[in-house]
Amino acid sequence: MPNLSMPAPSSETPDATARIRVWDVPVRVFHWLLVATVLVAFLSSEEDSALAPWHIPAGWVAAGLLVFRIVWGFVGGEHARFVDFLKPGKIVHHLGGLVRGKPDRSVGHNALGALAIIALLGTVAGLVYTGATMRGEAEGGMHETLANGLLALVALHVVAVIAMSLLTRDNLIGAFITGTKRADLHPGIGDARPPASLALPIAAVAIAGTTYGVTLNDPLAFTPGTHADTGDRSGGAERGEHGDD
Repeated sequence: MPNLSMPAPSSETPDATARIRVWDVPVRVFHWLLVATVLVAFLSSEEDSALAPWHIPAGWVAAGLLVFRIVWGFVGGEHARFVDFLKPGKIVHHLGGLVRGKPDRSVGHNALGALAIIALLGTVAGLVYTGATMRGEAEGGMHETLANGLLALVALHVVAVIAMSLLTRDNLIGAFITGTKRADLHPGIGDARPPASLALPIAAVAIAGTTYGVTLNDPLAFTPGTHADTGDRSGGAERGEHGDD
């Protein structure tokens, strides 16, 4: 009789269901909170918008998120740290792979993705600064220019993420939701190192300090609509002037 039994699967066959941990929970929460905050800021930028009262609070929330991300870039999980993905020497190699249509898969941010992260964070920081200090048309124009620049960067980032997901068969959007990636696409790579033991307390202190500093400058910074009546769109920067009258 012929042996009709199925051959036993090889222990070396990659398991498409196995996952590796890549992104820690705090960096994922930061990512999606920043997405929501930027969206609210854009939708509330016009004075006749129903969300207009939330424009200044959204800007200050963005400031707190930026401080968190900077701190987390030093104490967070392995792939959230700046030292893990800020590697300019790999940009040329990554571009070469893109030109050939076969870019290398990256467990964390790839070389160009790292530049995009820095550009996005820097632009948001510029928006927070100009929004908090603008007093005339010149700075107001700079704020609007940065806002348009951020919109373009976000669009480019989304297109790049989708394109890289298709080219590498690595679901980058899903990874920032679940925190994991398929192990068979990254052979030999284990789970990312977790955040430092005191990472969360350090980040909490940094956020609390930022919030305290903001409220010292403007006690109503996080209260929607408190600046609308006076037409003050710049937060606390001009409140001192009104108080001195």
